[in-house]
Amino acid sequence: MHSAWLWQAGVLDPQGPIGAAERTILLNATVIMLAVIGPIIVLTLVFAWWFRSSNRRARHVPDWSYSGRIELVTWSIPALVIMFLGGIAWIGAHDLDPPRPIHSTKSPLDIEVVSLDWKWLFIYPDQGIASINRLVVPASTPIRFRLTSASVMNSFFVPQLGSQIYTMAHMTTRLNLQADRPGIYRGLSAQFSGAGFSDMGFNVVALPASEFAQWLAATRARGGKLDASGYAALARPSIATPAATFGAVEPQLFETAVMGDAIASAKPRVSVPVGTTSGRAAN
Repeated sequence: MHSAWLWQAGVLDPQGPIGAAERTILLNATVIMLAVIGPIIVLTLVFAWWFRSSNRRARHVPDWSYSGRIELVTWSIPALVIMFLGGIAWIGAHDLDPPRPIHSTKSPLDIEVVSLDWKWLFIYPDQGIASINRLVVPASTPIRFRLTSASVMNSFFVPQLGSQIYTMAHMTTRLNLQADRPGIYRGLSAQFSGAGFSDMGFNVVALPASEFAQWLAATRARGGKLDASGYAALARPSIATPAATFGAVEPQLFETAVMGDAIASAKPRVSVPVGTTSGRAAN
């Protein structure tokens, strides 16, 4: 990844169906706009060359003010561009609606996401585990996210998988993504949220199904439980928080995070390292 050219990274190097569809929209919109911008640049240069002071063949018409044919061209071309771009945006907005499920023969994996100051908490409700700043998923399997914020408004974004979406306190947003192949994909916060914003990144690790099952077993074996009191401590601000896992999670913890009750006792907030919780450092 580090050796790839800039244009081969991020949104231009999609690794899932949502990211690939969004790149297609981006490229189509760029081509449509270049179809107008390109000729305008060329004609500007041609006009400057033809009407140069030394060209005696250029005809100067100082009293000219209107041409119906020119007006037709200058208005029809922008109208067509708007129609094409509007059509692409309309179709894409519906086909890539974040809550819309991804068609697959595999059952989706449910993951609950909580944006904290300044870290990401990932809860696997069906597996009963959780992780911090490291999201491990099975490759070629739809991931069904529910997201909220325990603090200020934030933004969840994995450029190579697509569909940035906001997280907001006392609200739940939904997102569906998929990694088509095993790999490590960088995730980030795309919304400024305070002093630790620049370090609020995480890795999405897509594994083959067998290795994902092994990771689940190893996470449970490492132990550590995330309950309401541990979550309240975790919600206190910390910067550059290392990745960690919890082998057990209190049921309905995500709903508690949405309500915001568990962190009421955590104010006033002070910076604490994640090591003060019962989580275990992730491998």
